[in-house]
Amino acid sequence: MSTPRHVLALDQGTTSSRALVFDHAGRVVASARREFPQIYPRPGWVEHDPMEIWSSQNATAAEAMSRANLSGDDIAAVGVTNQRETTIVWDRATGKPVGNAIVWQDRRTAVFCARMKREGAEPFVTERTGLRLDPYFSGTKLRWILDNVSGARARAERGELLFGTVDSWLVWQLTGRRVHV
Repeated sequence: MSTPRHVLALDQGTTSSRALVFDHAGRVVASARREFPQIYPRPGWVEHDPMEIWSSQNATAAEAMSRANLSGDDIAAVGVTNQRETTIVWDRATGKPVGNAIVWQDRRTAVFCARMKREGAEPFVTERTGLRLDPYFSGTKLRWILDNVSGARARAERGELLFGTVDSWLVWQLTGRRVHV
C-alpha cells in the first residue's frame, strides 16, 4: 500500500456542507457541496437538524472522494472547519440529539445575557472564558437547552449527554462515536 498523499477538508457552513480533496502539492482535485435547510421556529431563533448536518457532510465527503477516485486509505489527514458557535447536545449512548442545533445567529438567550450583564457577571465570564457575555457564544445556548429541553439537565448530570459545537459533533461521528473533543 502506498503512503496516503491526500487531505480531505470538511467545511460545514451555515447554509451548506462542503468537502474538498487536496493533493500533496495543495491543489484541489475534487469537491462537493450540499445545501441544507435552516429552521426558524420563532423570530430571532435559528436552528439546524444535527442529523442533517452529519448526513450532508458525510455525503459531500463521499462524493468528493469518489470524484477523486480515492478511498479512505488514500487520505493522510482530515481537517474540519465549521459554523462558529452552533451548539449541539446529544445522547452519548445512542447518538440522538436532544433537539435541533442552536445556530450561532440565534438570539434566544439575549435577555438572559442582558440580565447577567446588569448583575455584573460579564467580567467573571470574560476572565474565565476569554469571551464576552453574548448570545453568539455557546455557553448560554447550552444553559438554554438544559433549562428548556425536557429531562436534559437530569440526563446531563447523570453523564448521559455530550455537548459540543459542530466540529465536536462531526469528529464524534467521523470516529465512529469514539472521540469527543
